[in-house]
Amino acid sequence: MKTHFLFLVALLLLAACSKPTELAKVSKYPTTAKEDTVDTYFDTPVPDPYRWLENDTSKQTGEWVKSQNDVTFSYLNNIPYRETVKKRIQALNDYEKLGSPFREGDYYYFYKNSGLQNQSVLYRKKGESGTPEVFLDPNTFSNDGTTAMRGLSFSKDGSLLAFQIARGGADWTDAIIIRTADKSLVEDTVRDIKFSGIAWKGNDSYYFSTYDKPKGSQLSAKTQNHKLYWHKVGTPRSQDKLIFEGRRYIGGYLTEDERFLIVSASTSTTGNELYVQDLSKPNSKLIAMVSNFDNNHGVITNDGTKLIIETNLNAPNSKIVWTDFANPTVENWKDLIPETENVLNTSVGGKKIFASYMVDVKTQVKQYDLSGKFERDIELPGIGTAGGFGGKETEQEVYYSFTSFTYPSTIFKYNILSGQSAVYERPKVQFNPDDFETKQVFFLSKDSTKIPMFIVHKKGLELNGKNPTWLYAYGGFNVSLTPSFSTSRIVWLENGGIYAQPNLRGGGEYGEKWHQAGTKMQKQNVFDDFIAAGEYLIKENYTSSQYLAISGGSNGGLLVGATMTQRPDLARVAFPAVGVMDMLRYHKFTSGAGWAYDYGTSEDSKEMFEYLRRYSPVHALKADTNYPATMVTTADHDDRVVPAHSYKFAATLQEYQIGDNPVLIRIDVNSAHGSSNLSKAIDQAADQYSFAWYNMGVLPPIAKEKM
Repeated sequence: MKTHFLFLVALLLLAACSKPTELAKVSKYPTTAKEDTVDTYFDTPVPDPYRWLENDTSKQTGEWVKSQNDVTFSYLNNIPYRETVKKRIQALNDYEKLGSPFREGDYYYFYKNSGLQNQSVLYRKKGESGTPEVFLDPNTFSNDGTTAMRGLSFSKDGSLLAFQIARGGADWTDAIIIRTADKSLVEDTVRDIKFSGIAWKGNDSYYFSTYDKPKGSQLSAKTQNHKLYWHKVGTPRSQDKLIFEGRRYIGGYLTEDERFLIVSASTSTTGNELYVQDLSKPNSKLIAMVSNFDNNHGVITNDGTKLIIETNLNAPNSKIVWTDFANPTVENWKDLIPETENVLNTSVGGKKIFASYMVDVKTQVKQYDLSGKFERDIELPGIGTAGGFGGKETEQEVYYSFTSFTYPSTIFKYNILSGQSAVYERPKVQFNPDDFETKQVFFLSKDSTKIPMFIVHKKGLELNGKNPTWLYAYGGFNVSLTPSFSTSRIVWLENGGIYAQPNLRGGGEYGEKWHQAGTKMQKQNVFDDFIAAGEYLIKENYTSSQYLAISGGSNGGLLVGATMTQRPDLARVAFPAVGVMDMLRYHKFTSGAGWAYDYGTSEDSKEMFEYLRRYSPVHALKADTNYPATMVTTADHDDRVVPAHSYKFAATLQEYQIGDNPVLIRIDVNSAHGSSNLSKAIDQAADQYSFAWYNMGVLPPIAKEKM
């Protein structure tokens, strides 16, 4: 009798563990006040009732943020296995991570994270066989580990270092100049730099770019006129020499011999002017090599007065050309490495050109000399993504990284003369890559364009339409989504999930034509591609709408917002992250006007306004609609895509949503356009995975570890 009773208890416990708890519901969302703000575009009035949320410094907005976070974290705290998921992600992340070493002066420098440090630490060692020592530890820059170190720039002899610090992950930074011998300060901190590197000229001066400090909110005020300055070390900022201005983005860098200053200037994220100045001649002037914004160009190196340039002028997939400084304009450019059918990206080191080609979103690398003579194909470890290959002219070896979805980023040392690669550092992640498989499929979009997609899952997965599936994409700004490793993603995969990554139009996977096919009046192609990816996964029985989550960040957040408004039935869960959600006003904040090449603006024409309004997520939401369970994510320090986009979208979605699917907004504190440290990134990943499983009605295997 006692045995029978225990057997019944065991059966009841097993039943309890085999199905999820009944879903919690959000009984009441915070009240979001509405105002009577109306804008008129081409005689068309457009209400904007939540305009007040654009004021990121107001007390009212601050109170709204707190009340929304209270609701969100109350809901997340109700998911019983959320903490277990977080601990598993932490455990997987707890391994030593090293960056590729690089030589500066007598030292080799490299980044290292012992496991769960919020920021990676900069180490150095004297020569290749020296004993490593901590050089700079950004974890000591703030109490909560949210201040990051960016933009290292050493003087040519390695004796001076400029490094930038970003608080809360913001784009605005401060530059600190130190002597590498003893880390003593060279001068006062150079404050309020944005979108800039530091380009040294000798040991006594450098170039940098910034904007005038906004008069309003530094996080959201429009930044329009980028300025390139020359600064002499030890002198006040007031004595800096203005080199170039009048464009939205301006960058200055020097050739390795420090003879030529190269200036790239643009008004948007695509297309740039190109200028060159011979610094070896006193009082020389900037000379325009390219004086329009029609194409992308950059000087990658020089050989004496010979300038070697990567360009997509008359070459949508890019090519390498050369010209002499005496005649640097485009009509004098000559092909060095011609365009191919695959997209090109280049780096240089050891007086070699490393041409990296994207072949159906996978890397192939070829080595050339500076005259354009082909030397060899570089054998890579497998199918995936390789990057690096950069180094000084005197180097005989360079380093590169290789990664794929189940291949943690591994550093290789490459011998330039022999062409041999050797593993330099292989991370020890506690998972078995042989348990998983990756395949690439091609599906047809709405207009019959063939779109590639990677699909990753456990081997032996049953295609029964019930597998939790994470569909992630971007589709814009010529950005290519290539195979890469994510430690947190392993938690999704090892619990029976599928990860799918389509390469949508608007990206750079197939060159400028592919990019153009997803811009302005062609932007709907991007959404159609994403919707078709979801439909393919459902049709092929990988998953069904009940078990599908759609995800994307920034321009990808726009993608998710547009998709869920156009096809609210496609997915059960939606994660629009730091998204561009108000397409009528995006260009009025920070550097948003620079995105007009991809999007167009509501002021361009009536046709463009109407096109944007149709898909703008804030404006495309409809009352009394059952939208997916949604968790919008943003951050209070995002000065790239201001959080007001997400605030207004979440407020409108909460107003219009019917049914029980929750609409939450998770607003990270002291973060920006992405998590400002590792612990915050782990927290967000755990919250997203838990929210997805919970709302799919799935009890992941990891949940049983708690019971």
